[in-house]
Formats: sequence, C-alpha cells, structure tokens
Amino acid sequence: MEGKIVQKLECRPYADNCYMKLKLESIRKASLPARQIKQLDRVVQTFKPVSDHKNNIEYIERKKAEGKKARDDKDAVLEMLFAAFEKHQYYNIKDLVKITKQPITYLKEILKEVCNYNLKNPHKNMWELKPEYRHYKQDNPEAEAKKDDSDDD
Repeated sequence: MEGKIVQKLECRPYADNCYMKLKLESIRKASLPARQIKQLDRVVQTFKPVSDHKNNIEYIERKKAEGKKARDDKDAVLEMLFAAFEKHQYYNIKDLVKITKQPITYLKEILKEVCNYNLKNPHKNMWELKPEYRHYKQDNPEAEAKKDDSDDD
C-alpha cells in the first residue's frame, strides 16, 4: 500500500462523569489479583490416601507368580528362538524376552551369536537370524524333492 499523508489527527475522549466511571472500573478490575484466597468453614477431603494403588498390587502379585527368570539351557533357548523366527523374520528384543522367558542379558549373549541386529530402516532395532541359520521348514516335502530333481539336470 502506498500513499501520502495530508492531515494528522489526534483524538481524545470527552472527559465527563460517564467516561471517568468507565476508566475507574477498568483500573479496579486490573488491580484485583487473578487468584483469591477463600476461607473454608469445614474440611473438604476429596480423596483418601492409600499406601499402595490397585495397579501396583496387581503388578507385584503377577511378578511373584512368574518368579525370577532362570537361565535355561542354551540349546533349549536356541530351539525357542528358531521356532519363533520360523513364524516371523524380524523380532524386537522385548518380544523375544516374552517368548523365551529368559533374562535380557543372557538372551542378548545368545542373540549376538545367531542373529544380526538391524540398525537401519525399515527394520530398525530388530533382530534377524544370520543367513547360515535360516533353514526354515518347508510345508510339503514334494516341493523339496522337485527342487532337488531340478538341480540334477
């Protein structure tokens, strides 16, 4: 927008009683604190303090029922891992802990031997079997036999 100023104008309100009352009221409103203290005549208790919450109690009971995670034989853990990796190719460490029910440190030791840890997308932070361990079961032995016959030709 372009233009040229020709006249300058200043406006002031007419100082009568009505305007003065309006300004006085706005000053009073501004001077009042936003929060005010309120005196109560009786005790108000909206909650009852508890020593332990229901969710915490359930969690503790469930943990006691499970017991401590004991280290199983390495071969047994490997069998569980191979069975899991036949269902899915990639697993998160938390899922593998749930499947094998092993301590996370012990499970990581075994996973480092037989699995690769993916650091890049699309399977970031997931474990996958190393190529030498990827011997997945085939559903029909006829397909395997046909494959062997085609190799002989």
